[in-house]
Amino acid sequence: MWNRIRDFIRVFFAKSRKIEDEPINKVSLIVIIIIDLFILGNVFYGLDDISRWPLSPAQAYPCYQSWQNYQEDSSSPDKYQFIRDFIGENQNPSSFNSVEENHLGKVSPLCLQYESLTQALNNKINQDIVRRIDEKNTQIRLLEDKNKQIRQQYDSTLLEEIAGQPRELSINEIEAKTAKEELAKNQNNINLLTGEINTLKKELLTKNESVIFLNFVNSQDKFSQIKSSWERANFWYPTIKLLWQMVFLVPLIIISLLIHKWSDNKGYGLVSLMSWHLLVIFFIPLLIKLFEFLQIGFIFESLLNIITILFGGLLFLVSYLYIFIIPLVGFLLIKFFQKFVFNPYTQASKRVEKSRCLRCGKKIHHDTAYCPHCGFYQYQECSNCHNLTYKYLSYCYHCGTKQNN
Repeated sequence: MWNRIRDFIRVFFAKSRKIEDEPINKVSLIVIIIIDLFILGNVFYGLDDISRWPLSPAQAYPCYQSWQNYQEDSSSPDKYQFIRDFIGENQNPSSFNSVEENHLGKVSPLCLQYESLTQALNNKINQDIVRRIDEKNTQIRLLEDKNKQIRQQYDSTLLEEIAGQPRELSINEIEAKTAKEELAKNQNNINLLTGEINTLKKELLTKNESVIFLNFVNSQDKFSQIKSSWERANFWYPTIKLLWQMVFLVPLIIISLLIHKWSDNKGYGLVSLMSWHLLVIFFIPLLIKLFEFLQIGFIFESLLNIITILFGGLLFLVSYLYIFIIPLVGFLLIKFFQKFVFNPYTQASKRVEKSRCLRCGKKIHHDTAYCPHCGFYQYQECSNCHNLTYKYLSYCYHCGTKQNN
């Protein structure tokens, strides 16, 4: 296996910097590398663009996060604050289904219904109620700050009176008695404002549009439906992204491979070199996306679920699986290249025609048995006539019998 990997690396670099086994000049190589980098950047740009074409779970179910936060709140969620978040003059006017434009997929009908109910909440009357509540909360905060300051002075003034210090020598602005009266007055105002706020909140929550919306979000059937749909979409989204990225990459890889094989057979060295570089460039993002998918796709989720069921919290076992899986993927890729790109049986015919070594591709005399460059023996015995015929060729050139290569 190590010999195959070594041969693969040797042929890989030979193909990347040689034209018909002759090294290209440095300027040409630099030009090709610049072209490679430019194409690689555009490939990643295209991958990013096509992966954003299908709607993400957050785009297809835009109401799920706020709905989930409300459902997973304490046993008695703050209904006013939940409704308050949808009321205001500065609310985002864009619609949920606006993301469908230039995207693949549809926004959940439940989320569209959710949005229409929240838009009904954001009317002028409700905005006025919220504005009045905010003003009264501001007044309460000012009174509380003032009481805090008075309490600090009250404690100091009280100590001065106990010590018998004259009033004109006091460092505080008010007397202890006055401070106590001021505290009681402010606290009474705070209580009145709090009562008014509670009345306004009750008025808002009992409005028809508020009742309809709260009944909607309190429905466990509807929330269970949106939750299961979101979880299913979140589970399959990495796989869908990968499939669309493959739709972008695979045609490029196939076209590059066909051009490379055609130019290699025709002897068009520069075209063969350029198409080889393109093939490598297109495989780089393919491998990166595959490894990303193995980390966040449904394969990782499935392995994680299986290990969680079998071994509880021993999730580090997933790393052990990847330690074995990733080299296996690398081995399969090497086998793919050996079979379809560097297959000696597909290259042998062209090399015999050009009097080149069947293994290293260097120029040799047509009747040379051993390559002077790599030492490879060029012939094998025919199973029928027992004459020497070329290795890797399908038929004996003496008797025409099919060979068992």
